[in-house]
Amino acid sequence: MAAPTEGSSPRLRIKPLDLVIAIAAIAAIVLVSVRVYAASGTQLRAVIKGQGGEWVYPLDVDRRVEIPGPLGLTTVEIHGKAVHVTDSPCKNKTCIAAGDIVAAGQWVACLPNKVFVRIEDGEPDGRAVDAGAF
Repeated sequence: MAAPTEGSSPRLRIKPLDLVIAIAAIAAIVLVSVRVYAASGTQLRAVIKGQGGEWVYPLDVDRRVEIPGPLGLTTVEIHGKAVHVTDSPCKNKTCIAAGDIVAAGQWVACLPNKVFVRIEDGEPDGRAVDAGAF
């Protein structure tokens, strides 16, 4: 075999085993990605804590809930599998400006009115993220 001349590059030869390994690696990446990013199949739920107790609502049913606090009522709306605070008696309205929460582990709070809203994934074995993780 002649040595390559200046300015040319050696030909790359793909062997059959190289092709098998590449296909196996791509298949493994696709399989892991699907398992990690696929929906878990559990039902998401909103857990709302206020001065009067704790309430749990599924995200697949649209509803408006008024939660009592020391300043008055904080209104939480569940719509389109998202949760957001629509009204609050607090002065700065940061809880309203926070917008929608949609995934397990996300939360929003109206600290002056002592209302805390988080989304859990409903895992029966306790794997859901809780407020202690924040």
